[in-house]
Amino acid sequence: MASSNDSIIETFRANDGVVGGPFEGKTLLLLHHRGRRSGKEFVTPLVAAPDEDAYVICGSLGGGPEDPQWIANLEAAAGATTVELGPATFEAGYEVIRPGDPRWAETYGVWRDYWPQAREYEQKTDRKFPVVRVQVPPSA
Repeated sequence: MASSNDSIIETFRANDGVVGGPFEGKTLLLLHHRGRRSGKEFVTPLVAAPDEDAYVICGSLGGGPEDPQWIANLEAAAGATTVELGPATFEAGYEVIRPGDPRWAETYGVWRDYWPQAREYEQKTDRKFPVVRVQVPPSA
């Protein structure tokens, strides 16, 4: 997975956030997060569904049986992180929204409607995917 992500990150940065292939026409962002145990900084490319003044990203892990580590890393952090979106890099606030939260269905629906592969991911697991609403500052 790391080598695939490395290639996506390289393409993203070389093309001001535009990545083709399965991501053609979709917004991606690069989420920076620090390992809650290791302290190491990670960068994860994620499909980002526009939602008013924010973007919704999803901890689907392609339909894997467990949440991706970046979800737990964000939950352990202070509620702000670095995000790369197109050519811009900025600090962004975020909120992790888990199944069971009254806002989850609507927020997950934004991402599900945006990303065509969401339904395929849902078929691979009984797990409900947590989502993260990333706030975009007005200057970004």
